[in-house]
Amino acid sequence: MKKQAASTGHLLAIFTIFVWGTTFVSTKLLLSDFNPIEVLYLRFLIGYCVLLLLYPRIVNTNSITEELLFAGAGLCGVTLYFLLENIALTLTLAASVGVIVSVAPFFTAVFSHFFLEGEKLSVSFMVGFIIALIGIVMIGFNGSFVLNLNPLGDFLAFLAPIFWAIYSVLMRKISERGYHTIGSTRKVFFYGLVFMLPALFLFDVELSLAKLTEPMSLLHLLYLGIGASALCFVTWNRAVGILGAVKTSIYIYIVPVITVIASHLVLSEPLSWTMGIGAFLTLVGSFISERRTNPQYSIKKRMDL
Repeated sequence: MKKQAASTGHLLAIFTIFVWGTTFVSTKLLLSDFNPIEVLYLRFLIGYCVLLLLYPRIVNTNSITEELLFAGAGLCGVTLYFLLENIALTLTLAASVGVIVSVAPFFTAVFSHFFLEGEKLSVSFMVGFIIALIGIVMIGFNGSFVLNLNPLGDFLAFLAPIFWAIYSVLMRKISERGYHTIGSTRKVFFYGLVFMLPALFLFDVELSLAKLTEPMSLLHLLYLGIGASALCFVTWNRAVGILGAVKTSIYIYIVPVITVIASHLVLSEPLSWTMGIGAFLTLVGSFISERRTNPQYSIKKRMDL
């Protein structure tokens, strides 16, 4: 039974990462008519409405502490992560942002090591992380290793995976309290949308009915809102509840691989041998990281020797 549940968790994580890996294409196409904050707010607003239809019950928490867990998850995993990532994209290279945010599993593992029971750093995770990171760098720069840094943009991109790691830990704690997965995800979306409101006034937001009713734009918004937000956050949160924050986060390594393939097929972006090798190393690294090492070889125990 436990093995079957684990298999379900892996399948949910794989499905989620496949969809998230293709969102780059939809987002890039939408950015020709919308600015980043408009795309961000609309996708999560659509996602919230869908989750409300699926689970209209009120999710009551048992204490202020638990309510703060939901608020913190919404602030970190919805508002800050995506806002920082989108702003970084306007300041620095997309390749740089893609590489930097892909270290989210590392921060998730570190935070989980200190704040969650039974999720300790292991040697296999660190080895896999290094291999996967090399692959991600090769994919991101596509053979063009030109040093072109933007301190502010790269710093904001660096903050994004830290907030995603905090979100992962908070969702693990929420899942341990037995809340309905759809209901808890909807509550997180609510707080994310609330915390996102100030950004709507800071950025030049001009939503028009004409843009929202344009067929292709509407199709991509629905894909992001229903598929990538409503459905995938539920499947991801469920996977975290089954597998744990660290094991689930490892699948994030595969996002650049899927993005490269989707961009080539839909946007006709070129592929190179460098990207092929990078994709292979990323998959190998994720496989090694996923392997559970014997507890006696965990990093903590090695440090104690």
